[in-house]
Amino acid sequence: MASLVTNPIMNQSVATGDATGLSLRKATAADLREVLRLYAQPDFYDGVVPSESEALVVFERMAAYPDYVLYVAECDGAVVGTFALLVMDNIGHMGTPSAVIEDVAVDPALHGAGIGRWLMAQALEISRAKGCYKLVLSSNVKREKAHAFYDALDFERHGYSFRIHLT
Repeated sequence: MASLVTNPIMNQSVATGDATGLSLRKATAADLREVLRLYAQPDFYDGVVPSESEALVVFERMAAYPDYVLYVAECDGAVVGTFALLVMDNIGHMGTPSAVIEDVAVDPALHGAGIGRWLMAQALEISRAKGCYKLVLSSNVKREKAHAFYDALDFERHGYSFRIHLT
C-alpha cells in the first residue's frame, strides 16, 4: 500500500510506493484539462463540464479556502484519477475537523483497475492525518454503480442528504 509523504517545502502531500505505480499530488492549473476530461464522462455530471477558463476561476477560488485541495492521481505521467477534499474546522465535536470528498473520477478506460479504491484510501489517509473524525460524501441516487463501490469500501449509508436547487 502507498504511504503518504509530506513535502514541507512545497506543502504537498504525495502518495508513493504503491505497487500499481500510482502517485497522488495536489493538482495545478496545468492539470485542469485532464481533470475536465475525467469529469466529462456520461455518468459524471451527465458529461457537462465547464470550459478550462471557467474551471480555472473556480480552481483559484478553491485555493483561497484554508484546506480545500484538488488532487490528481498519475500513472506513468498521465492523470488517471482525481478527487477534491475539503477539511473543515468544526465548533461542534469538540473542535475536531471533518472532511468532505467530492468529484471522485477515474479514467473510464481504467474503471475496475483499482484506481478508485486507491484514491479513496488516499483520501481516508489524508483525512486521518489531519485529525478528522469523519469523511463524508454524497452520491446522486441514480449512480447505483458508485453506491455499490462505496458500500464495498465500508462507507455507511447514514442519514439523508437534502438540497434545494438555487439556480
